[in-house]
Amino acid sequence: MDLLAIIGLIVIIYYLIYFIIPWFLDSDIKLAYHEKFGKPISSLRGQVVWITGASSGIGEYLAYVLGDAGCKLILTARRKEELERVKATCLERNPNLKNSDVEVLPMDICDIDKHETAFKHIISHFGKLDILVNNAGRSQRAKWENIELSVDKEMFDLNVFSQVALSRLVAKYFFEVGAGHIVVTSSVAGLGGIPYSATYCGTKHALHGYFNSFVTENAQKNIAVTLVCPGPVHSNILSEACTEKSGQKYDLKMVENPKHKLRTERCAVLMGIAIANKLQEVWISKSIIIQLIYLIVYYPNLGRWVTKQLGKASLQHLRDEQPITEKE
Repeated sequence: MDLLAIIGLIVIIYYLIYFIIPWFLDSDIKLAYHEKFGKPISSLRGQVVWITGASSGIGEYLAYVLGDAGCKLILTARRKEELERVKATCLERNPNLKNSDVEVLPMDICDIDKHETAFKHIISHFGKLDILVNNAGRSQRAKWENIELSVDKEMFDLNVFSQVALSRLVAKYFFEVGAGHIVVTSSVAGLGGIPYSATYCGTKHALHGYFNSFVTENAQKNIAVTLVCPGPVHSNILSEACTEKSGQKYDLKMVENPKHKLRTERCAVLMGIAIANKLQEVWISKSIIIQLIYLIVYYPNLGRWVTKQLGKASLQHLRDEQPITEKE
């Protein structure tokens, strides 16, 4: 066999691997590899982690996963009573955690003037901060042409600008101490266009632009950035999703036992593995979504053709497993 034939065979095997293996995974291949062979979540034991958006969904279950691993936690969201519930569950799941190891810090993340006061409280209480998890945010279901500009501004304030402002504050501290880790809950919507979520997609694309630029500027510094891109997750996110109108909630109930949605607990575990291994970008979803993302990212022409053939109704079914409900 000559050299060209060997190279051709290697290329074929490479593409077959990336075509076949993702059908059996609920994450991208890199994250799946690190789940099996990389650092365990328990390697984060003793680290101080600030989680925004910690009162429900992925943020809530990430708190449980990191609490189980022995991390010290700061839980931030607007609803204090829900944060207290999450704290109580963390302490119940891991009896080795002391009450002072889990700090409830209620705050509207969009109130940027309060960021510094909250941060100083954390340093005063724990003496340090190791990891910031930017998880606050809202999804959206709306027709592109009907979205009010006020909705765009509100969603960018929450999903992007509040997170960038908080990360800039924390990054300066990480520069001073010489190490740190910023984690951002993005979405597969930040990798391609998703029907009925134009503003949401825009905010997630913006996060990639902001934080990938940070990585490039600070490549020689010991500051890790992890962009986590979940696909459809079985949580209450639709009950709080924005629509095309300011102040309106989509308020759609969860489908029981969805076929294409990943359990929130599993998403949080995979997110914990990504954090422990300081992976820069990871995709987390059921296998069919992972395959679509591989097409969209690595074979964009083919990806565009496939998504066009599927159509918006099929893509919406993969996402929510129910038709879009248009609000009047």
